[in-house]
Amino acid sequence: MTGQDTLALADALTPPIEDGDMLAAIDLGSNSFHMIVARYTLGQLRVVDRLRETVRLAEGLDARGGLDADVRQRALQCLSRFGERIRDIPPQHVRALATHAVRRLAAPQAFLVPAETALGHAIEIIAGREEARLIYLGVAHAQPPKPGHRRLVIDIGGGSTECIIGSGFDALERESLQVGCIASTRRFFANGKLTRRRWREALAEVAAEFQQFASTYRALGWQEVVGASGTNKAIGEICAAMKLTKGAVTADALPVVRDRLLQAGHIDAIDLPGLSEDRRPIIAGGVLVLEAAFEVLGIERMHVSKAAMREGVLHDMLGRRGEADPREASIEALVQRYGIDGAHAARVEATALRLFDQVARPWQLDGDDLRMLAWAARVHEIGLVIAHSQYHVHGAYVLAHSDIAGFSRQEQQFLAALVRCHRRKVPKSAFDALPDRLLRQARYTATLLRLAVLLHRSHEPDEIPQLQASVYGDALRLQVSRHWLEARPLLRVDLECEPEDIGALGVKLVLAAE
Repeated sequence: MTGQDTLALADALTPPIEDGDMLAAIDLGSNSFHMIVARYTLGQLRVVDRLRETVRLAEGLDARGGLDADVRQRALQCLSRFGERIRDIPPQHVRALATHAVRRLAAPQAFLVPAETALGHAIEIIAGREEARLIYLGVAHAQPPKPGHRRLVIDIGGGSTECIIGSGFDALERESLQVGCIASTRRFFANGKLTRRRWREALAEVAAEFQQFASTYRALGWQEVVGASGTNKAIGEICAAMKLTKGAVTADALPVVRDRLLQAGHIDAIDLPGLSEDRRPIIAGGVLVLEAAFEVLGIERMHVSKAAMREGVLHDMLGRRGEADPREASIEALVQRYGIDGAHAARVEATALRLFDQVARPWQLDGDDLRMLAWAARVHEIGLVIAHSQYHVHGAYVLAHSDIAGFSRQEQQFLAALVRCHRRKVPKSAFDALPDRLLRQARYTATLLRLAVLLHRSHEPDEIPQLQASVYGDALRLQVSRHWLEARPLLRVDLECEPEDIGALGVKLVLAAE
């Protein structure tokens, strides 16, 4: 079965995005929470509403990953207001993503469970590089790039900064640094004092972060630089208000802005033209990060885009419903990079989806579950590149901790759980990383993958005859050909022992050979 066949099956089980449908993207940033609502009309997205609230989630973080109760309440109240606006939009047309501040929480589920309740929709955590990909996608669609030109996009958020070089609508290089306007202000100017000596020391530390990838980026090169999100927009507005530029940020203008900041001597005394009151407490960290980027990467001029990650999320939602799903390409890249036996994986996938088709309705599995099952089947042997012994454990680790374009952290953990459970004993902690809303689907799809892998243990090329599955609650009856099974005594023994192992997934397996 090809990837396109799987996508076609998944799309058939997923309600399509049709003309006139409303879509919403929510960005739980470290500084602000944003929501954009758009209508899909004649193949295009038309924005009908935007909401933004300054939450400053990063301000509530402590060194141990705890979250201040007042900041937590502020975030939940904001999400409740967002949820009211999108109450009538179907869940499959809403995507809410959490970034750096939520990534840093020691117990993210303690925040995400009430946050999802307040919003009324699931919230996914994404890695920094996935955030970078979505930022670039948003900027590229808002300002279509010139053919063949490469573009450097810089996004300074509250807790992290993303740098992307892309061509067309594709991100070629993606980096995420743990420096942002809130984080850097708190780290370097915690007492509020702004001095030239402290600025020089801070600039050297932040510049070192950019040095890690500067040579790679400079070698690839770019024709233009674009700044995304609020910090860059604010600095561009300051430059314009000071009559240094007409809204862009330049290598000549930036030091003037910095000197004006330092003249204030204290964050509370900052008085920059064009600077909004809510940006005043965090602008010093933003200017610091941007100055380091200009200095290390040799930037002379940066235009500012109104688009950011939230616009990218909308376009990514459209891509996920068709042939442009970036996750499909990422799985194929993993197969190639780790030398996975594609032919065997395809047989396992075909059998897993054959079983899925027979149990999807009673187990209430949908197109998203089918995609995850298919992708897990393709990469279930990824751990063999490390060692045969415990390869399912190695594979789960690789999937959980890699930067895989297109996947949220929860999606990667879902894949990792399926691969971890596809052979041997199922650990009690297998699904601990998953939110409760995904546990049922994870247990059932892990069951199907486990059976498909077991049935193809001998790596035979032929299709399994008379394979039938039926469901009665959590009981799964698996029927195979008696003649076929008797010719494979090793498989027969494995299948006879399997009910005990698979029971840890909450499924009772009943075997029938006829």
